[in-house]
Amino acid sequence: MRPYHSIPIWECGEPLRALPEDIPRCIPHVYQALGAPYAGVSPFDLRVGVVTRLLQAQSWLDHQQSGLRIQVFDGLRPLAVQHFMVEWTFAQELARTDYDPEQLTDHQRSEIYGRVYQFWAEPRADLTPPHSTGAAIDVTLIDQTGQPLDMGSPIDEVSERSFPDHFEPDGTGALFHQRRKLLYDAMRSAGFERHPQEWWHFSYGDQFWAWLTGATYAFYGKA
Repeated sequence: MRPYHSIPIWECGEPLRALPEDIPRCIPHVYQALGAPYAGVSPFDLRVGVVTRLLQAQSWLDHQQSGLRIQVFDGLRPLAVQHFMVEWTFAQELARTDYDPEQLTDHQRSEIYGRVYQFWAEPRADLTPPHSTGAAIDVTLIDQTGQPLDMGSPIDEVSERSFPDHFEPDGTGALFHQRRKLLYDAMRSAGFERHPQEWWHFSYGDQFWAWLTGATYAFYGKA
């Protein structure tokens, strides 16, 4: 368990809403393209209040930097998809080692899962992964031509480059730092909170958000 799992959920019952067509999204959706089992659920469905706040974040950005848009990479993620992506990421990380997949020791397996779970919530039915609530979203910035900005590392990279403040504001990665801060400021202006280890992950109203803000409860549980 992680610290935020102890925070109670008082589900408000707010429905999911399909992401409006004028909000950019990553197409084709990466996890769907890999074969993740969505079973008819859309990764671009979000809680109504989250969609409203995403529009507010875009409005703030429009007033700060004309021409930039917030693009949604991922939203709702059923538990089966979470499990699929954890195992897919495990396989990718295993391939980066010199370990023998046929003779993997318990220590080696735990070591790799430790890296994976640094960026992916454990897919347990008795817990509530943030993305299963419809209240957590992965986002980036795109320019006026629809091209994603280079943020210093791709979404979901399992490395320290994914940490929001990895790049120094006055170093060689200053542009990446500036772009990440701009995205953060836009999302924070609408009430979102950012994952401490993922520059792209923001949430509102779920357990993780409650833990970061000090709220006594979350009001979005599993969607």
